[in-house]
Amino acid sequence: MILSHAHRFIYIKTYKTASTSIEAALSEICGPDDVITPASRELMGTRPSRRAQNWRLDHPMVPRRPLWRRLLARPERHYHPSVGYYEHMPAWRVRLYVGEEVWRSYYKFTFERNPWDRQVSWYHYKTKNKDRRPSFEAFNRDKKRAYVENFDLYSIDDEICLDFVGRYEDLERDFATAMAAIGLEGRVSLPRTNVSKDRASDYRSYYTQALRERVSAWYAREIAAFGYSF
Repeated sequence: MILSHAHRFIYIKTYKTASTSIEAALSEICGPDDVITPASRELMGTRPSRRAQNWRLDHPMVPRRPLWRRLLARPERHYHPSVGYYEHMPAWRVRLYVGEEVWRSYYKFTFERNPWDRQVSWYHYKTKNKDRRPSFEAFNRDKKRAYVENFDLYSIDDEICLDFVGRYEDLERDFATAMAAIGLEGRVSLPRTNVSKDRASDYRSYYTQALRERVSAWYAREIAAFGYSF
């Protein structure tokens, strides 16, 4: 997640949408007062980029740490809500922290991806460190583990609340559209980071009819909003 006061934009970071590449690119044009949330060095790759900054926040709406953590003086990880701003932060919480004036006046954008394709990418990401990788079918039996919450990140009360949702399938074109909207056309280029090397090129080859219908049901909101099809 990036909040730029210098260029008056808010970038909401979704899952498996080249979000780390986008974040790395945007971080290079941020000013010293802008918010850049942490991402692991592994995900950011080798391209130089500004380090995370200004993401810790002393704000009355930042949730307090659980009592047992406070008693043990255990620090929260950088992606926990109690730190302030964090990586995959939902729009409703960003709005709460920045206030209505900033929320209404800044350009807000993110990216989405065909849910059937995204699910395959999510599967490879979540199982990459397993000694024995479960099958795609087995992975998707448990919705709690397998569900990707992207729509909830860029919507409030089930309504998309951002100015622009680009498509992963048209990444360079739609990224350029977002940059033009904030006056940065031609000044920002996308690196390639966090690229999966062990998946089949055609996501449709992973699916049975039952799995196809399951993913369709899980992500009906994205499919309806953006007209995605299998």
